Amino acid sequence: MSYKAIYSYAWDLADAGIAQAVAEFRGLGLDTVTLAGSYHAGKFLRPHGRSGKVYFPEDGTVYFKHDAGRYGAIKPVANHMLKERDVLAELLAQGGMQVNVWLVLLHNTLLGNAHPQSTVANAFGDRYIYSLCPSAPEARAYAIGLARDVTENYAVRGVSLETPGFLPYVHGYHHEFALNRPNRWLDNMLGLCFCDHCVGAAEKAGIAAKKLKADVAQDVSAYLASDIDFPDDMAEAFWLADTRADGDLRRFLDWRCSVVTSLIAEIRAAVRKDATVAVIPSVARPTGGAWYEGSDLKSQAETAGIIEACFYEPGAGRVKADLFDIKRRLRGSGKIRAILRPAYPDFTSQAEFLAAVAALREGGVSEFAFYNWGHIRKANLAWIGEAMN
Repeated sequence: MSYKAIYSYAWDLADAGIAQAVAEFRGLGLDTVTLAGSYHAGKFLRPHGRSGKVYFPEDGTVYFKHDAGRYGAIKPVANHMLKERDVLAELLAQGGMQVNVWLVLLHNTLLGNAHPQSTVANAFGDRYIYSLCPSAPEARAYAIGLARDVTENYAVRGVSLETPGFLPYVHGYHHEFALNRPNRWLDNMLGLCFCDHCVGAAEKAGIAAKKLKADVAQDVSAYLASDIDFPDDMAEAFWLADTRADGDLRRFLDWRCSVVTSLIAEIRAAVRKDATVAVIPSVARPTGGAWYEGSDLKSQAETAGIIEACFYEPGAGRVKADLFDIKRRLRGSGKIRAILRPAYPDFTSQAEFLAAVAALREGGVSEFAFYNWGHIRKANLAWIGEAMN
């Protein structure tokens, strides 16, 4: 099936009217709506919003009617919109478009607050409540339940899975603040999860995770107690050296990839058999950096079948380079879908955007998605029509 998709939110479709939105999408040459089925909080500027221009979605809720029996201790929280209308069901009933569901899996502050025992914990034991840990059994059951639930209760074509792994330290919470200069080494050390689930499972895999946790805590404490600020290039080199020279860190990072791949495999086995499963492998740029989050691109492609990569790069040349690297890592495994943002901060002209689409097509990509309908000005939406038609 063709996949020419527009990412969208239920509140934007409800605001504009589903029939009108579908007509607009079809006019742009699109055939699929990828609708957020579970999402986190935000502050969103809506250029063509009718009921307002700035929107604050409820944190950590789902936008479909869920079956609580499909979950364990961690259950979804229904968005308030569902008391009045089920936009996903309405969109399916409207017809004219295929419907794919976008699931934000483990980035969930609402559920992290309610279930801190299933969240990421750094080397000091600090809980990152915005990030459920993919090693935690209850968090895994929740992620699997989401994908199974929406594909069995709704006739959707498939799901796109976002944040199936370990979120980086720099992603995820409201009004983040620090009075020290950030750097790659510090951010990555603070982003490692040493919750009991991770430490226990890594130790069983032969990794000295308890010692690694102590070493990371000691190194970070010493750095924060010093008057040193690592320059960007030095921090990058120090982090790379640690990942090579410290055998336990290297094995621990490899082990994290096995955790996330196994979660994706369990999701693939649980969803409706004819539903597609695509993985959005990273919140970082470029896509090759996904390994830090536990995303082994080749293994995920082999397991799910589709890598839906965010080509969020400033210019066609960088998009082309990212595709080259992804293909090099996949070695022919799976299919690559492309997500593009036809607007600032990636593209400042229609010509550059069209050049990026052309570069992806020339590189063998035939399935595209565009992010995000509610955020994009009408003039920029027209760029999509030029690319697709």
